[in-house]
Amino acid sequence: MLNGETPLPQNGHRRNSMAAITGEAEAEAPGVVFVHGSPPFGLPFKDRLLSRFQLIHMSELPESSHVKVMLCMDHTPVTSQTLYKLPSLECIVASSAGVDHIDLTTCRLRGIAVANGSQAFSEDVADYAVALLMDVLRKISAGDRYLRSGLWSTKGDYPLGWKLGGKRVGIVGLGNIGSEVAKRLVAFGCGIAYNSRKKRSSVSFPYYADVCDLAANSDILVICCALTSETHHIINKDVMTALGKEGVIINVGRGSLINQKELVQFLVEGQIRGAGLDVFENEPIVPRELLELDNVVLSPHNAVVTPEAFEAMQELAIANLEAFFSNKPLLSPI
Repeated sequence: MLNGETPLPQNGHRRNSMAAITGEAEAEAPGVVFVHGSPPFGLPFKDRLLSRFQLIHMSELPESSHVKVMLCMDHTPVTSQTLYKLPSLECIVASSAGVDHIDLTTCRLRGIAVANGSQAFSEDVADYAVALLMDVLRKISAGDRYLRSGLWSTKGDYPLGWKLGGKRVGIVGLGNIGSEVAKRLVAFGCGIAYNSRKKRSSVSFPYYADVCDLAANSDILVICCALTSETHHIINKDVMTALGKEGVIINVGRGSLINQKELVQFLVEGQIRGAGLDVFENEPIVPRELLELDNVVLSPHNAVVTPEAFEAMQELAIANLEAFFSNKPLLSPI
């Protein structure tokens, strides 16, 4: 469920009995999958899909399409107009962790189930979040630049960084990615608290319903929640003020989860200690002020980019499609 809204259907419930009527001939026919966007993964993934499904693209859709499932391969928007052209659509399988490019309101109204790729990416994104945090605290990238510029021999040792162990870390969004971040930081000896859509009975970490309260009780905020209308600019000047001058912000979610203009102001004025940012509000444009700050580590939306993650994404996407055509629950419903 997204922020208390009516949950999207999770498949396995709305398929009719046509398969039982048509028998084995229906079961043997390959499922038809509408591919939305251009796969960045090359021919091998396409071959794997073609071995299991019949693929069609927008140019091949008839006016009254009977396609029931869409494979959304990149961040090409899935708008209400797109969905209007697919009146029989029952399911969208997204290759990405975020689904802010999909009109979830229309999906909810139409009863269209949506699955994402978060399970495939969660470990690598969590690794990256911890790497950004370590870099900000220990000044690894800044120290590298200091050495390469020849300043070590002329100005002496680089300023000290800060220890990670013992820090209080507030995680905004304790989903697949947030849970993996927590697992890693517990191993470093960090204290974990979190904010999420609702309190999770399966974890013992302190829960804060209000992000400002979480920030006031944290040294570090790690942002990895989904971007929705409710979470847009969830990190603003009030949250950063509550975090305080010694606070650090890490964002591996979406750029618009943070009010970027206010973040830049806080960093430039020294109102927070630093930030590690893999995402930005208007990618690939990055504010010039951030490029000039040594207490900010910048990354070109790279947290999910490993061969292993893409392989896992392919497996998950295929498994979700096969679950749909088998009338079974999706593996990664949102």
